[in-house]
Amino acid sequence: MPMIRLTVPTGSLTEEGRATVQRDLAAVLLRWEGAPDTAFFRAQAWSYLIELPEGAQATAEDDAPRFLVDVTVPAGAVSERRKAGLVEDATKTVLKAAGLSPDEALRVWVLVHEQPDGTWGAGGSVVRYADLVALAQPAKGEKADA
Repeated sequence: MPMIRLTVPTGSLTEEGRATVQRDLAAVLLRWEGAPDTAFFRAQAWSYLIELPEGAQATAEDDAPRFLVDVTVPAGAVSERRKAGLVEDATKTVLKAAGLSPDEALRVWVLVHEQPDGTWGAGGSVVRYADLVALAQPAKGEKADA
């Protein structure tokens, strides 16, 4: 299942952005992964916000806040086209949450980590990508979302 971690310096998000960014990023991830918009899949899209203490992040140039989005998905779940869309939308989401303009997009890095099949476990069992694909299929007699 997808997981997303946003690492930010403390105080770098707006009040509203801090309140909404985790669910917003999870929704972006699910959309680009192509998962169905169901309670089950939304509950499996874990989203973490990690706030670094003051002074814990800097570059060789300045102390302006930088944002790191780590995305973990099953290998094969996201095509190159979907990765590009995920990176673009995750960047926009973080910029909005921080109250920054699009010209500051280089302050947001998105790393997509593909978890090899057979190396992801949940509920005490190994979860394979094929299992997730089967779960995403509409039940017999249901219509697939358009």
